[in-house]
Amino acid sequence: MSKNPGDADGLCIASLEETSSSKRRRALVIVNPYATMVSDRLRTLALRALQTRYDIEAVQTRARGHATEIASQAANDGYSVVIAFGGDGTVNEVANGLAGSPTPLSCLPGGSANVYCKLLGIPGEIVAATEHLLALADCWAPRQVDLGSVDGRYFTFCAGIGMDARVVGDVDARPQLKSRFGASFFLASTIWTFGRHYLIGAPRMTVSVEGRNVEGVTTIVQNAEHYTFFNDRPIDMAAGGGLNSGTLASVVLRRASLIGAPSLLARAVARSLTVSGHHQVATFTPTSSLAVHSSDARALPLQLDGDYIGDVTEATFTIEPGALTVVA
Repeated sequence: MSKNPGDADGLCIASLEETSSSKRRRALVIVNPYATMVSDRLRTLALRALQTRYDIEAVQTRARGHATEIASQAANDGYSVVIAFGGDGTVNEVANGLAGSPTPLSCLPGGSANVYCKLLGIPGEIVAATEHLLALADCWAPRQVDLGSVDGRYFTFCAGIGMDARVVGDVDARPQLKSRFGASFFLASTIWTFGRHYLIGAPRMTVSVEGRNVEGVTTIVQNAEHYTFFNDRPIDMAAGGGLNSGTLASVVLRRASLIGAPSLLARAVARSLTVSGHHQVATFTPTSSLAVHSSDARALPLQLDGDYIGDVTEATFTIEPGALTVVA
């Protein structure tokens, strides 16, 4: 993300003066030991490097939801920053623990996509990201960003209900293939899920926004500019989102068809085309809330920040402006 050079220099000078006259910042690093893309050796080296500029404490997560508990306690304990060291699922849990507090979140990439790291301007490669966080010690500029919310659970950049959530669930069920093939495995799983579950007899949903109802098979909601990344290339779904926009952007796929699927995929990866321009896609941008419910009583898979949450029959999406403090 771009910044005004003059403003950045001023922030760095102020931070240097602050650091020289105060103790080093306390940083709690919440480590997901099962992160798919970082070895134990690289993880140890990154933590040792951070210790040269921060007072580091590290704790490993033990189960789903544990990172939220740790982050919430860290905010109460007055840490200067909480660093999520894992994939986007770990970042999501830490954000849920820090939401509404002045304690900033930062992150180190440990998953297969690391979307939120990249959206904040932190490199997606562990060595470069560690160097970036070391440089932050001399240029400390916390800021507020928006969070999306689904029935009380926050998401940092995107949520999906329908086919993309089913893909996430299938990928997460095969962690070894996810680790080995990364984005390519996601693409293969998307094609498989489309053919097996959505080409014929897909679960139906009704999406309601400001008095307008649309029938569809998949809904994607963003509060960020990009939906995900294919390696380092951004993939866009709902245009018009942003971490500080104060609104949600969303698209609804009305139906899945063998003829329309290739053109939809092409629009997702092309720089000159948009998914919202596809004839089978309805767009809601900008909006502050939308509601989704099953049209045929079948449960719908839900994902938040690329983490499969479970199946639901209804969900309400809202935006929480400035709910999270970050430093990146």
